[in-house]
Amino acid sequence: MTSEYRLRKRTYILLVCLVLFNSVGNVLLSKGMKQVGEVADFSPSALVQMSFKVFLNANIWLGMVSLLLFLVSYMLILSWADLSYVQPASAMGYAIVPLLGYLLLGELIPPTRWVGVLFICAGVALVGGTAPGTTGGK
Repeated sequence: MTSEYRLRKRTYILLVCLVLFNSVGNVLLSKGMKQVGEVADFSPSALVQMSFKVFLNANIWLGMVSLLLFLVSYMLILSWADLSYVQPASAMGYAIVPLLGYLLLGELIPPTRWVGVLFICAGVALVGGTAPGTTGGK
């Protein structure tokens, strides 16, 4: 197994984790905030009450844990792969989020948005075909 093959393999594995943790975390935060309700009153007492609702919501906690795992994955992958590779390749999350929004949150996704998602996927495929590192890292 060549070192380039190992680099690509661990990069792809971490990219999958990165995209999933980010997408799931954002969907869980959205679900949690919809459960908590709209922030309509910005008085100090209303904000304190809202803070308690947010603090007690399991979906928000799960979303924060997922986003923390995303951050750890992101930092790990940036330790060996180029930012100019990681950022566009991780954009696959822009395709996962509408799908999860449709499936888990019941959101309606218009056809024009799906066309945009297809363009994003094509761009990710182009970037994914290049080498993850060009700066001589590990």
